[in-house]
Amino acid sequence: MLKNHSYHLVESSPWPIVGSLGVMTLTSGMVMWFHQYNIYLLVIGFLIIITTMFQWWRDVVRESTLQGLHTSPVAVSMSWGMMLFIMSEVFFFLSFFWGFFHSSLSPCVEIGMIWPPSGILAFDPMSIPLLNTMILLSSGITITWAHHSLLKGYYHQSAQGLFFTIVLGVYFSILQGYEYYESPFTIADSIYGSTFFMATGFHGIHVLIGSMFIFISFLRHIKYHFSNNHHFGFEAAAWYWHFVDVVWLFLYISIYWWGS
Repeated sequence: MLKNHSYHLVESSPWPIVGSLGVMTLTSGMVMWFHQYNIYLLVIGFLIIITTMFQWWRDVVRESTLQGLHTSPVAVSMSWGMMLFIMSEVFFFLSFFWGFFHSSLSPCVEIGMIWPPSGILAFDPMSIPLLNTMILLSSGITITWAHHSLLKGYYHQSAQGLFFTIVLGVYFSILQGYEYYESPFTIADSIYGSTFFMATGFHGIHVLIGSMFIFISFLRHIKYHFSNNHHFGFEAAAWYWHFVDVVWLFLYISIYWWGS
């Protein structure tokens, strides 16, 4: 259809409603898992979300790469959308920090009036948490290297930077999973366990999402979907990853180091 403007009017898509149903199924499945130890609905919800992500990403890639719908004004609009999304994520994590500092700066009598609460053995901030901090800081360097290389037209170096970022992200997730497995306390152990696992757990989920985001950008890059002046998908992934890095620094300093 011909149009006399440079904006993108989104076509009708089934993925928003399918994704919403997937999230509802996943949430209901988590409730069943917690109370009835039944994971079937949880798995179904997870599969719906993964399928929606794959199909929706496919449609967006077609719009930007094959159909040429992501013009310069559209890219600016998406940039503002990504910035506002990251800002909402900042306030999302702010609520966890608020709960942590509210409980740690004035510990109540129910937890022994000390922090960490009586009976809680906190993690050593100089062991796995410090290693994970180095890993995420290194991943921030590699994705910046990838972005700079793309701007300069060094496509092979950009691919290498993306690959190393993915490897570091996966390494971080494996170490965090090991840390959770060896944890001497659980999410049910007072307000310390609740704030620790909610804050670090949601950050871990964001690392997994960011790793998938960068992996999709890596696949698109090796298929030459990006140029040095048209690569918003890559840029959005880089912004998101830097946000994940900064949040981890605050988590490490406040919860692992100061809070222990």
